[in-house]
Amino acid sequence: MMAIASITDFFQEIVRDLHTSLYLAIGGTIEEDSLDWSAKSVELVSTGIKILILLAVLGFFYWLAIYIVKKSRTRIRLNERRSKIVRSVLRYIWIVTSFIAIMSQLNFEPETVKATAKASTWAGIYYVLWTSSGQIIHKVLQHYGLNASIEQLLKNILSVLLLVLGLASVMAQFGFDIVSLVAGLGIAGLAVGFAAQSTLANFIAGITILLEQSFQVGDWVNINDNEGRVVVIALRTTHVLTRDNITVIIPNSNVASSVVINLTSKNFIRFDIRMRIAFEDDIDKAREVILQVLSESDVVLNRPETSATVDEIGEYGVFFIVRFWVKPAAVARMPKIKEALREHIKRAFDAADISTPYPHMRLLMPKEQAYPIVTKPIATPTHLVTETVSLKKDDK
Repeated sequence: MMAIASITDFFQEIVRDLHTSLYLAIGGTIEEDSLDWSAKSVELVSTGIKILILLAVLGFFYWLAIYIVKKSRTRIRLNERRSKIVRSVLRYIWIVTSFIAIMSQLNFEPETVKATAKASTWAGIYYVLWTSSGQIIHKVLQHYGLNASIEQLLKNILSVLLLVLGLASVMAQFGFDIVSLVAGLGIAGLAVGFAAQSTLANFIAGITILLEQSFQVGDWVNINDNEGRVVVIALRTTHVLTRDNITVIIPNSNVASSVVINLTSKNFIRFDIRMRIAFEDDIDKAREVILQVLSESDVVLNRPETSATVDEIGEYGVFFIVRFWVKPAAVARMPKIKEALREHIKRAFDAADISTPYPHMRLLMPKEQAYPIVTKPIATPTHLVTETVSLKKDDK
């Protein structure tokens, strides 16, 4: 029985402590070890009624302001975007004033209420700056002709800067030592920088790439034998989409230290292919056939002019180098364009009775002696051609 009584007393003591703590939490004071719940209940109801009246009055003024803005929108020439900004500002003012009104009725310290009002004002100012910074940056960059990657970089940097300054201004209103906090963050930043040197190097290289604008999103580039279209230039990596629909992610530090070939930086680009004709065929006729095929292509440009010149007179024929110009949009399809041109030129050669020679072997044999002079045999993939020429003894 003694154990049960002690346990009961223990729990009763806990309940009394909770009861007293709740009374003190709602603003009550203990006088002569008694809790006057009836008086405190009347005070709480009175405070609640005051708060409801204040909220109703503030809500009415907020509704009235929104109604005036809506009805005067045409008269004061507010577009949809500016109208949304005005409504957001009015909503923020309504929420802040309602919160401060509640604090004033709940016996908060006047200094706390004043600090909250100042902090809310600073937060509102930085919020307006944050929402309007994107539009301002867009107009400035559009005026100077900078690309979208720079715009996104500046937006991110400005957003982080406004967030840090906003937090510092808000915390300063509540007595925080901002100088010590910034110093601590600086030391922490140095430690993180040493721990993540590669990431920091990629970050700096990304900013350099965006500022130099050696290539932009949408350009067709070749970086470390990775050829494709640039789809993303982030602060740490650059994404290149190849012809095989494979995304190659390259660290920006590698991009900054590599040779980057930008194939679409100009209005047109020149490419070339090689074709071969036999020694016996007419070079001028072959050139005319090649240029005719190029002129009939929808991809090849008429200006600058195309050309077909003899590049080499080799063992197995006359080699033409065919040069032509295309628009940057055609670079992604260049392998198929070259294959189609080779096929069309071959068909045109066949129609014009221009032969395409293939590697073959020639056997030179004297007429009166039985020993041959044999050149090095070269076999084609499908067959071997042998040509026998009879020579006189004096022609050896």
